[in-house]
Amino acid sequence: MSVVIITGSGGLIGAEAARFFGRRGMSVVGIDNDMRRYFFGESASTAWARAELERTLGDYTHAEADIRDAGAIDAIFARYGKAVTAVIHTAAQPSHDWAAKEPQVDFTVNANGTLVLLEAARKHCPDACFIHCSTNKVYGDTPNHLPLIEQETRWELDPTHPWARHGIDETMSIDACTHSLFGVSKVAGDLLVQEYGRYFGMKTACFRGGCLTGPGHSGAQLHGFLSYLVKCAVTGDPYTVFGYKGKQVRDNIHSADLVSAFWHVVQAPKSGAVYNMGGARHSNCSMLEAIAMCEELTGRPMNWSYSDANRIGDHIWWISSVERFRADYPGWTFTYDIRRILAEIHDAMAERTQRTQRKA
Repeated sequence: MSVVIITGSGGLIGAEAARFFGRRGMSVVGIDNDMRRYFFGESASTAWARAELERTLGDYTHAEADIRDAGAIDAIFARYGKAVTAVIHTAAQPSHDWAAKEPQVDFTVNANGTLVLLEAARKHCPDACFIHCSTNKVYGDTPNHLPLIEQETRWELDPTHPWARHGIDETMSIDACTHSLFGVSKVAGDLLVQEYGRYFGMKTACFRGGCLTGPGHSGAQLHGFLSYLVKCAVTGDPYTVFGYKGKQVRDNIHSADLVSAFWHVVQAPKSGAVYNMGGARHSNCSMLEAIAMCEELTGRPMNWSYSDANRIGDHIWWISSVERFRADYPGWTFTYDIRRILAEIHDAMAERTQRTQRKA
């Protein structure tokens, strides 16, 4: 039986991938030591997601290992060897705000951890497909220099610009810009994955994600935009919008649609592939628009405030072009738009909140 190794298996994308690949008959080995709890506090812990995988997936094996621990990672890969046909690397320090607090931890997790995994794969399963969850933050603040037009509820790209129709493609430069320390550590991992594809001929793909979301997200203020927003809408907790008049735009892709894209790559992998991946023109919103939709779902106003100070390196407008991926994998398509995503997160969050209240 073929094995898929998934790092960050308790996280949003990792858990979705575990379920997806497990349902298709693969043995799933999850690597996760719940560092999300360390990053963002107890409420962001992924322990519940791990427990759910162990309860519902018949062929799931969990390894509580740190991806920076070369010895532990090598032992896991050695145990399964060439039975490993895919590595899905979703583990990361995911917040550019948090990275400034502990730059060494951020860099070693995102860059060194990725190198450890690549070396283990090259040594023990060199023919496996290696998929890396990168980020659109590798482009730094370059998107903020695009010709943007202010509208009533959002910023929008000048319609005469070549990226206006589909969104930003992979030809955007990653150089000569402010990345945030998080962006730098993710650039390092991204380039390593590309180089192991080109230099060593491994089957690698980088997905430069926009906002990745879904009901399985353990949202926190510093990471998990829609999940944390909906959480505040459901509980009444205060929410702060940072900068750009609340009109900053993000495209949002559901974890199931992203993992489906992974599956297409595993079926027909390439070497050193790079794809921008997000909700594209199909699924996007501004902060103001997202708040309005949350208020529709809950039937009451949100408790939110505005801070004029934007986050360093944060994007004013980001919509991914997924045209390169669609050209390579024409069988893939979206199944979720922004309203369906928000409704699903809301229902899951409301149920989880009620369950917690009943236990209390």
